[in-house]
Amino acid sequence: MAARRRAETMEENRAKLIAAARRAFAQTGYAAASMDELTADAGLTRGALYHNFGDKRGLLAAVVNQIDAEMAERAHQAAAQARDEWEGLLIEGVAYIEMALDPEVQRIVLLDGPAVLGDPSQWPSQDNCLQVTKRTVERLIGQGIMKPLDAEAAARLLSAAALNAALWIAASEDPEKVLPKAVEAFRALATGLRQA
Repeated sequence: MAARRRAETMEENRAKLIAAARRAFAQTGYAAASMDELTADAGLTRGALYHNFGDKRGLLAAVVNQIDAEMAERAHQAAAQARDEWEGLLIEGVAYIEMALDPEVQRIVLLDGPAVLGDPSQWPSQDNCLQVTKRTVERLIGQGIMKPLDAEAAARLLSAAALNAALWIAASEDPEKVLPKAVEAFRALATGLRQA
């Protein structure tokens, strides 16, 4: 019973720290976020942060993972409205690109994330998205909708195109102006993989 309660408390503390960090990183950015203020906001100590995440970088990784999972779910929900799986694949990619306009996504995932955590294509959350895209590509190839290419190669290129479009939008001086260009190019690239 005590072990279960301890595990629950640890999980609650992790959730509090992630929520506080998410607010702080969204408002001031990773570099300016104070660990003392962040832990005070969560009602915890720096020791709890170190125990659960190792350091501030580990906490950012947890926040990015949470937001990335939410982004994947939002993109998947958008794709579920499509009339067929091919259109769903395109809608999912476009939805991911459009999320680059969300200030929280922009700052935490697309700007601070790569600066602190390195290449986003190497993040565990991105690998999960890649595997989902690969399974969709395999089905579309099996149905003769997509060209008979290596499914992993096609999935990696589609994922990279969406990710890099989102990174471009987030880093641009005028994200609203860049968005339609990025979406148009993504759709054109993806359509090149479709059977004639």
